[in-house]
Amino acid sequence: MHVHCDLGVCPRAAGRSPSGTSKLRRRLCEGGDRRLSDIPVVVRRRRASWLWTAHRASGHRRRLEFGSRGGDADAVPIALITGPTAGIGLAFARALAAEGHDLVLVSRDSERLQRLADDVQGAVGVRCEALPADLSDLPQTQRVEARLAQQPFDVLINNAGFGLRRPFEANDLDTEQRGFDVMVRAVMRLSHAAIGPMTEAGHGDIVNVSSVAGFLPRGSYGAHKAWVTSFSQWASIHYRPHGLRVMSLCPGFVRTEFHQRMDADLSGIPSWMWLDADRLVRDALSDLRSGKAVSVPSRRYKAVVAASRVAPRGLVERVARRGR
Repeated sequence: MHVHCDLGVCPRAAGRSPSGTSKLRRRLCEGGDRRLSDIPVVVRRRRASWLWTAHRASGHRRRLEFGSRGGDADAVPIALITGPTAGIGLAFARALAAEGHDLVLVSRDSERLQRLADDVQGAVGVRCEALPADLSDLPQTQRVEARLAQQPFDVLINNAGFGLRRPFEANDLDTEQRGFDVMVRAVMRLSHAAIGPMTEAGHGDIVNVSSVAGFLPRGSYGAHKAWVTSFSQWASIHYRPHGLRVMSLCPGFVRTEFHQRMDADLSGIPSWMWLDADRLVRDALSDLRSGKAVSVPSRRYKAVVAASRVAPRGLVERVARRGR
């Protein structure tokens, strides 16, 4: 915290300790015999240090312009997130903004996207760019690729996706194609666009949001997520020597809009299987930074994944018959 008064700017450690208050009082009164109550002061909360870089020439602190890159020590980290308007994507946006990342947010819901960008920028102070795009459409996906190529990004979160309401044979083929385009093609293309500049820069993080469904034969959705997990594991191994961290995040049931959009009956899902999106993302970022290639949240879902690898063939087939 800084205290601004007519005697100058007085630094003060955050918190209310007796020693801090005493030091502040002495500092304020060094200019004369005035009582503290006579000195007009305005106490302001200083923004988190990661939102600012030093302006060495003037001694003041300034915010870097969006997209500008100073020296490595002064660079403002930038993250691109797909599907950020709700659920896991929104939790990633909140977490990375709180860490000081400027954000480029990608969603097909342009109005909701712009509101989110305005809210995050106003509340946290980082810069947010709304980039409307439907990732099932190739030209719109290519616009996002072009944005990734404009400058080195520090973080890419491939989160966009949706569930399939009907069994494969009953589902509309265009819907099946959209699922493939959003959850496989877009992940591949955006990762390809980001990895080149990240490799050249010598650092970068990519999180591809998958699912525990990818560990089981669960129709085309499970197949999409199995590809995401396999691709992420390979990329983690291949690009680690270049300074990149690539991870597949494999959640189970998360309290988001995902299942509501599917109009799914969730009454049979026990409460212990549900995850909180913000905690999920905190744990995922911790796993990413510790070098994990796959992040499975909570002990209960780790147990599910472990069991899927040793389950009898008959049990696996029963699960597959219920999959979409």
